[in-house]
Amino acid sequence: MTTIREKFIVPKRYNTVAFVLMALGIIAIIVLYIYTHSAKGPTDYLQRRDARFWASLLQNSVYFLLVTNAAMFFFCATTLAWAGFQMSFRRVTEAISACVPVIGIITTVVLLSVCFSSNHTIYHWTDSQHVAEDPVLNHKSGFLSKPFFTIWTIITYLGWSFLGWKMRRLSRSLDDNPLNLEGRKKYMWNNTVWAALFIVFFALTVMSCTPWLWLMSIDAHWYSTMYSWYTFASTFVAGLALISLFVVFLKNNGYLELVNQEHLHDLGKFMFAFSIFWGYLWFSQYMLIWYSNQPEETTYFINRIGNRVVKSPYQGLYWLMFCLNFLAPLLIFMTKGSKRNYTTITFMSLLILFCHWLDFFQMVFAGPMKDPNTGLTHVPMILADFGVALGFVGLIMYVTARTLSRYSLVTRNHPLIKESVIHHT
Repeated sequence: MTTIREKFIVPKRYNTVAFVLMALGIIAIIVLYIYTHSAKGPTDYLQRRDARFWASLLQNSVYFLLVTNAAMFFFCATTLAWAGFQMSFRRVTEAISACVPVIGIITTVVLLSVCFSSNHTIYHWTDSQHVAEDPVLNHKSGFLSKPFFTIWTIITYLGWSFLGWKMRRLSRSLDDNPLNLEGRKKYMWNNTVWAALFIVFFALTVMSCTPWLWLMSIDAHWYSTMYSWYTFASTFVAGLALISLFVVFLKNNGYLELVNQEHLHDLGKFMFAFSIFWGYLWFSQYMLIWYSNQPEETTYFINRIGNRVVKSPYQGLYWLMFCLNFLAPLLIFMTKGSKRNYTTITFMSLLILFCHWLDFFQMVFAGPMKDPNTGLTHVPMILADFGVALGFVGLIMYVTARTLSRYSLVTRNHPLIKESVIHHT
């Protein structure tokens, strides 16, 4: 008779890799700062160089914050559905979501630093003089303002952190506390209520105005009601990929004995489905704006794919995103066997995480890197930004592993654990 390994012991090599990646991230930030602030030239040129540094921090911090928070969304959505299949790897989603308070602090500092900076290259709407002379920005000033941006950013961070902490606390409360029938009913009710509260708050933030404030306002003249859903789809499928990577890692190291190919198959189906959903939103947003051909909407795409007059250097990257984020998961995850193969799941998860990071790169950089004199934009050296991304990857690895090692990997005494053990898809 085999004994289930409930306690995760972090391998020394794992911690070493995590610390090395965090060190590389810090070095990349330092090098990027020196590179962007050592030049001399006109004021507008120096401001674009400074914006290039902050844009890198903004892109990476926002992307990885939304990806780790997507794990808690998955946790709460399956809780509301009373889905038992995820109970076998629930501790993984909990541990990944524990990164939100840590990365959230970094993101909040970066966002507020950009907002209150004297350099308005990233957020043009922070320049009061420019807003007064711009009818479009003046019309949006009730929403795009420093007080609203600050208050909503802090509320978003605190809400995600508190509700995520509450859900994790409720889940772990059962480990050493067997419940009778009435106790189980009360627990399921409380769990459902708090999960619903998170979903509602998530809808008001990620699926609504938070991406408008943090990302879409970089191109403040642009209008798109699909942008927040597009951002959600991108980070949710990346969050599923991150969950899959940790599940495979733990399985390969002899943990999560209750997880089998059926659970892996379901994670593969989720990545398959939401990659298609992302592709649908990508096409819908592009098609409707292309068809209507309104200047206040097409300005976003001109910076990224150009037109008959302007050629954008982001064009190749933009179309590559469609191929790698939509066509690759569609074709590779189409078969049943691919969603049950550890190697395929690992490869596709890494591809999805990296390619949606690239998508965020063009979402953020095409605006600030635009020369106001020539109207042309350019692609900065991406290697430094990738170095910053590695730092966040190392931070996620460290926080997730540390959280996993502190609690049981098995969700004991939960009413739905049996359903997960006998799960068949």
